[in-house]
Amino acid sequence: MPCSNKKARMLLKSGQAKIIKYNPFTIQLTTATGESVQNVSIGIDTGAKYIGVAITSEDKVLAKGEIELRDDISDNITLRSILRRGRRNRNIRYRQARFLNRKRKLGWLPPSVQSKLDATFIWVDKFFSLVPNPKLVIEVGKFDIAKMINPDIKGIEYQNGNCQGYYDVRYFVFARDNYICQVCKKKNKVLRIHHIIYKSCGGTDRSDNLITVCTDCHTSDSHKAGGILYKWMKNKKKVKQYKEPTFMNIVRKRTFIRYPDAVITYGSITTPRRKELGLDKTHYNDAIVISGIETINENSNSYFYYKQFRKKKRSLHESIPRKGLKNKNVLATRNSKNTKYRRGFYLGDKVKYLDQIGWIYGFAGGEKYGKECVVRDIRGGYIKKIGRKSSVTIDCKNLKVLYHNNNWIYRNKKSE
Repeated sequence: MPCSNKKARMLLKSGQAKIIKYNPFTIQLTTATGESVQNVSIGIDTGAKYIGVAITSEDKVLAKGEIELRDDISDNITLRSILRRGRRNRNIRYRQARFLNRKRKLGWLPPSVQSKLDATFIWVDKFFSLVPNPKLVIEVGKFDIAKMINPDIKGIEYQNGNCQGYYDVRYFVFARDNYICQVCKKKNKVLRIHHIIYKSCGGTDRSDNLITVCTDCHTSDSHKAGGILYKWMKNKKKVKQYKEPTFMNIVRKRTFIRYPDAVITYGSITTPRRKELGLDKTHYNDAIVISGIETINENSNSYFYYKQFRKKKRSLHESIPRKGLKNKNVLATRNSKNTKYRRGFYLGDKVKYLDQIGWIYGFAGGEKYGKECVVRDIRGGYIKKIGRKSSVTIDCKNLKVLYHNNNWIYRNKKSE
């Protein structure tokens, strides 16, 4: 059960407790007690990008916070595909052909979805293990995507795709855009289709990646920097996609299997209850309501915040050659700066430089001689060495490690 900071310090100093985890800070008693505990509930607000967590007991909010998931996995996989495709045209090492890795296992999910799903379950299990016999309440979402696209859909229409009745996807895109050029907004023009994300950058021929443009706007010069199509693409409004509802449907089905004893609730129940308690719309406030608390007499204005980050760049080579490279990287060897560990420091470690607090963002120099690293503050800005305003690197010997973060950055924030 939770205790005050003062009591935790006294227990640790007297040897009556030991530290189990630093984030979240957890201690365990070393002596036998009466084991009297309260009824505790854990509320989980699942989401495609953020997870809300709250631990409540009677009329008290013991802990609350948000967890931000990675959203760059799909782009990284696309970049990897582009680099591998380009490698076939370069004179580098031969990569043995593989033909037996094309069959997907039962229950396979795209890596971007699988990563978020795994991270969600990891945090649910972690908080469940830290609290004595809690009641687990999880909010999930149930979406009818076909009805979101067409509210009048019914019956056999669910078996038809968006392009049903059209000659091909090209004519569907024209009809969807009302035969109007999306750049100049003019009618009665000779029309073409344009890829929002180019196929060379991983784009597809699906309708949500295509728009209608006229021949006057769709020229070779308009694609270049400064062209009318190039300017429009920089400020483009993407075609509405339904990735988040799809992910939430997947989470709902997997949650039923993973936590059969958990209480399942939905957003239609959470929203009116949150308004009754007078809480603002945030992920951790939704989690407080989801936990089933009736009245709130104690609720701190601070909350924890976790953000998942990429711990290591895994590509064997770089798309743009490094400046000053004397010889070609024909063996595709990994750059010595591309490491997650150097001189006792790991990427993501929380460190202190003089009176400034930051997180290690990267390392400078080779593995043998590199003694400096790059540190960023809570706002994402660089912490610079005193007397060297132009340099963003700091000598490792001048840093003090506060704690190790693995691949989750931990912060304490104040609610507004």
